[in-house]
Amino acid sequence: MKKILSILFVLISLSTYSQITISDINSIGDIVYQRNETPSSLLSVGSSGLNQNWDFSILNSNNSTNTLVFLDPIGTTYEQQYPSASLCLNDNGTLSYYKQESNGLFLLGLGDTVFNSPALFFPLPLTYGLTLSDGPVVIIQESITGPLLSSYIPDSLVSVLTNGVANKAEEALIKITNSTDFVVDASGSMTTGLGSFDVLRLKLTAYTDSELDILCKDTVTNQTTWITNVPFTSIPGLTSFSNNSIEYKYQWVTDDTSVSFLICEAVVDEFDNIIDEVSYQIAPPVSSTVNVEKNLLNVFPNPTLNVLNIDFIKKNNYSLSFVDINGRILISKNVINNISLDISSFKKGIYFLLVKSDEDFVIKKIKIE
Repeated sequence: MKKILSILFVLISLSTYSQITISDINSIGDIVYQRNETPSSLLSVGSSGLNQNWDFSILNSNNSTNTLVFLDPIGTTYEQQYPSASLCLNDNGTLSYYKQESNGLFLLGLGDTVFNSPALFFPLPLTYGLTLSDGPVVIIQESITGPLLSSYIPDSLVSVLTNGVANKAEEALIKITNSTDFVVDASGSMTTGLGSFDVLRLKLTAYTDSELDILCKDTVTNQTTWITNVPFTSIPGLTSFSNNSIEYKYQWVTDDTSVSFLICEAVVDEFDNIIDEVSYQIAPPVSSTVNVEKNLLNVFPNPTLNVLNIDFIKKNNYSLSFVDINGRILISKNVINNISLDISSFKKGIYFLLVKSDEDFVIKKIKIE
């Protein structure tokens, strides 16, 4: 869940009036680069209120880059399981699905795990002073039986859990409930390696309650009994999980059109001490800027069926890659002039064309029909 929360807020940009609405969420086809770093003890999330200053310019690690790609759900692996989704996020191969509404951005599920109910992770519109609570919402309610259940809860463990009353687990029910408090508690200026930006700060407190109930059976008498609210710590394979958890997090978002994504986020304890890696946005790693000018090259037809034509305005040494939504390189070529790509063997869906030279780096979203 932590990772899901962390990737959601790169979608957001503020309007001129420091208010985020549904129209401010970035569009399908955006690519955002992110890096995580364990900060020094000198870094602080600061205070609430107006006219605050946050200097996070010391964040400058050489850690690996995390690439987030925002997609049209149509054509993705799990599109059939999310008919109401309007946005899909590919986070290094992990797909999550969202629905955009006028009152918020809702998470529908992660991969093939479809939530029982949508979870609100970003309220709209967003303004300084906003206070909002969402939930409790049951997002997962699953029944586990068969070999998977036996692998986690063997007969010997059932005997211990039931004090000898039963010796076999018939079924386990897992219910996960989320509640989230949102507060826009500060505004001011944030400085990172990208520059200085006017920001709003969103404080998020997420409560996760997980319930495990097990139906146990005595195979001699065929009598069954439920044991409820079983601690995860009593199950050997689940000892790292907690039945109840609270996570505190801050996100800083900006309306600066030169970045248009989340500037930074930090996980803290109840006393606002940073306790985990800080996640912050960086410039595209291949180049300091991504050139999206239409006069650099022409790509047609788009959408296309079998062939993709690429016409360059000027001759140069170009490195060209055609990749799918999971980041797999399907075509890789070095060219100096116009080229036509045969894409007839690829399935319908969304792809990306990446073109690099010494001066430019271009990303184009391509749809195969």
